[in-house]
Amino acid sequence: MRRYDDPVDVRKGWVTGVEGPEQFLWRGRLWKVRAVLAHWVETSPWWQSPGVQAVIGSDGPDDGPGTGGGVAQDLVVERELWRVEAGRGRAVGADGVPDGGGVFDLSFDWSNGRWQLVGCAD
Repeated sequence: MRRYDDPVDVRKGWVTGVEGPEQFLWRGRLWKVRAVLAHWVETSPWWQSPGVQAVIGSDGPDDGPGTGGGVAQDLVVERELWRVEAGRGRAVGADGVPDGGGVFDLSFDWSNGRWQLVGCAD
């Protein structure tokens, strides 16, 4: 699977009985989700946060005074990931040739409300 960090516009809806990404616009192309293959939630790497580094006495980056950082804030940062099978239209075109769909990993970051395409196998 190739890794990306590309912003995408996502329209949510119902796909194969699951509410999630239904369509997404990536690099000027509209992709229609055919199936949701997996769905999970990840937290940020809290062990790398400045608050944890300060507690264990490691030399990590300093947030500076009044930044509001800390362990509790870092632990609540989550992103939701969706592995979907998607294509640019019909599964098979009128000529009987597959449309060249693929498997995509889409990420929704709860901290900023943005969607990103983070992986693709096509």
